[in-house]
Amino acid sequence: MFGITGRPAWAAFDAGTGTLYGTPGPADVATYANIVISVSDGRATARLPAFSIAVQAYSFGSVTVSLTPPTENTDGTALTNLAGYRLYWGRQPSSYTSSIGITNPGITAYVVENLASGTYYFAATAVNGSGVESDPSPGVAAVVP
Repeated sequence: MFGITGRPAWAAFDAGTGTLYGTPGPADVATYANIVISVSDGRATARLPAFSIAVQAYSFGSVTVSLTPPTENTDGTALTNLAGYRLYWGRQPSSYTSSIGITNPGITAYVVENLASGTYYFAATAVNGSGVESDPSPGVAAVVP
């Protein structure tokens, strides 16, 4: 049978397997020290060395992307059927893992929310009334604190 001392209140412990598990909430940000898991067969007991779990705050941010409506097609002719945009973003330059379609061609800014801290790279395409996308804009980087 397994046992534990120093178990954080937000964690559960399975005495049959020795598994410590759980998901801390925002109010649980702290370091939980001197956690010890032991096992006994009724005659002898063995213990893991004491360990700590650090629960850190995790915040999400946002990036506002400005969009400039194109006025001409790539062949230089006037653009008459702009239907919207497709905005792409990701953690590596030119490697966009997320995207969203923007179906209002009058939008000049879009807020991408719920981004974890770090650097993001963005590009956009124009989409015409037939659903054809332009080449992507040059990529830009933004840092979410």
